[in-house]
Amino acid sequence: MGAFDNPLLRSRCFIDGTWVDSDNGAVLTVTNPATDETLTTVPRAGAAETEAAIEAAAAAFGSWKRTPAKDRGAALARWANLAEQNLEELAKILTAEQGKPLAEARGEVRSTIAYFRWFAEEARRIDGQILQAPSADRQYLAMREPVGVCAAITPWNFPSSMIARKVAPALAAGCTIVLKPANQTPLSALALAALSERAGIPAGVFSVVTGDARTIGQVMCGSVTVRKLSFTGSTQVGRLLMQQCAGTIKKVSLELGGNAPFIVFDDADLQAAVQSALAAKFRNTGQMCTCANRILVQDGVYEAFTEKLLSAVRELNVGNGAEAHVTQGPLIDEHAVGKVEELVTDAVTKGGQLLCGGRKHVLGGRFYEPTVIGDAVPAMRFSREEIFGPVAPLYRFSTEDEAIALANDTEYGLAAYFFSKDLGRVFRVLQALEYGMVGVNTHLIADEAAPFGGVKQSGLGREGAREGINEYLETKFASVQL
Repeated sequence: MGAFDNPLLRSRCFIDGTWVDSDNGAVLTVTNPATDETLTTVPRAGAAETEAAIEAAAAAFGSWKRTPAKDRGAALARWANLAEQNLEELAKILTAEQGKPLAEARGEVRSTIAYFRWFAEEARRIDGQILQAPSADRQYLAMREPVGVCAAITPWNFPSSMIARKVAPALAAGCTIVLKPANQTPLSALALAALSERAGIPAGVFSVVTGDARTIGQVMCGSVTVRKLSFTGSTQVGRLLMQQCAGTIKKVSLELGGNAPFIVFDDADLQAAVQSALAAKFRNTGQMCTCANRILVQDGVYEAFTEKLLSAVRELNVGNGAEAHVTQGPLIDEHAVGKVEELVTDAVTKGGQLLCGGRKHVLGGRFYEPTVIGDAVPAMRFSREEIFGPVAPLYRFSTEDEAIALANDTEYGLAAYFFSKDLGRVFRVLQALEYGMVGVNTHLIADEAAPFGGVKQSGLGREGAREGINEYLETKFASVQL
């Protein structure tokens, strides 16, 4: 099992209420990105195991669908309570496999719990309508019913909360679901599966299959039994999955890439803007789809903002997320480090000013120095690509119109942020930004009570809030002749 020990550590797939290995005995090694130590191995499952999980979900669907909403909600509430009781163990697993500081891991687990509790309550709020019929001898009804068997594919950057955002509304709606977690971070998913078992979630209602991403994804997308796929990850993979789902005309929810602008106007509260920029850029070592990818600063405050940001960035403490006082963990793997190095080199060769960082950290391995690059311009690669690392590029702009044009000059449309005290400007810019979520004088945009999702190439659908459960419901119309 490796040197890592935790009472919630599991090393097998969870299918139809049973812990199983892959049919051929193949495994994937899960490592700690901070130390490169092996944590454990998990099954490298493929088509057979995925099909078995889908069949189990189909067998369980009829019973789960008919389970009263209050009872489905109660099961989710028990799951939330167990997660809360085991918060520290879940956080330690998360930090060990993903690398983020333990304080951030605890925050993510709390978010996981919040989504379970929110949708436990939403289960009882699924309502239909009685519509106005054209004659007195007829009754029109619009009923809301679960989609059916669902599949979910979750990312490595938030391996716990992304599960709750998909699984909780699915179960609340009366659906059953098969989960494929990211290969880098499967242990949080398996730990949650262990708690679902304790919570009394019936066998087959929730299964976790680890293993070959391409094969598992193809089976999920090609299955006529699976009626909905939910995916969080890159836009490139999202396009592929959408194509693969076309043959079975299933519902698709996609939360994809981002290229978030963070706009600081002359009239902004600079201290508040700096603190939010620090969080929006460097939390999770910059590995977020909602990350501030481009920081646009108006001429009048560019120098002052830059000075304050540099001072804050230099206070970040890089290290193993399991250690006290660490605020910046490692990148997920060597490929991520290589991409960050490429983007920084590209920026410097195109005139970017390296104001701090810009190299691997002295700790070596997957650690990279928090970096700020001044005088960024649209020709630089990170103007178009997600950085997914601790690099903050600063762009200058002169006018409001210029800021809006720069902000919208991207195929992505997930999240945007801006800071201004001018109420008129707040509403002008808010309406002009082509994004699914906008933080105005704050970086806080994700919450279980708020719809999460993007426009353009950043995806389809919403997670969280009432919209989150609607993604797992179909409307059935009935015309009843009396």
